[in-house]
Amino acid sequence: MIDDFHSSTIVGWREWVSLPGVGVPWIKAKLDTGARSSALHAFDMEELAGGDRVRFSVRPWQRSEDDVVVVECPVHDRRSVRSSSGHSEERIVVLLDVELFGRTVTAETTLSNRDQMGFRMLIGREALRQGFIVNPGESFLGGRAPRLIRRRNRGSE
Repeated sequence: MIDDFHSSTIVGWREWVSLPGVGVPWIKAKLDTGARSSALHAFDMEELAGGDRVRFSVRPWQRSEDDVVVVECPVHDRRSVRSSSGHSEERIVVLLDVELFGRTVTAETTLSNRDQMGFRMLIGREALRQGFIVNPGESFLGGRAPRLIRRRNRGSE
């Protein structure tokens, strides 16, 4: 356990991350050790190939409809997930590469409408246990997105 600690990177409770495999260079994420899997704001979901693939759109900015990215990828799983409000729903799970602090990890990511949530992405403990320790008193230890990118996010920082 001590060796795991020394090889881990300390991150804040919110960080700017990228999703390099799907063309999302910047998205602000909440790092949540209380959530098992990660979650991504997705809309216009369409199951393809008999349910083996999914096409969805990602809106990376809070309070903005700019820079929508359309993604198509294999369905990894389907899970019943309890939301923060206590309601259970079945969600599609995909595998996404997440770059955080210059390191790329693969995250099991559920797709759901996060329009009413404070963050477009949530990074759960399954992804975080791949070498990250969350310091809940810090934010953006990995650095901030460039000012122009933060402005696109409409001042939600």
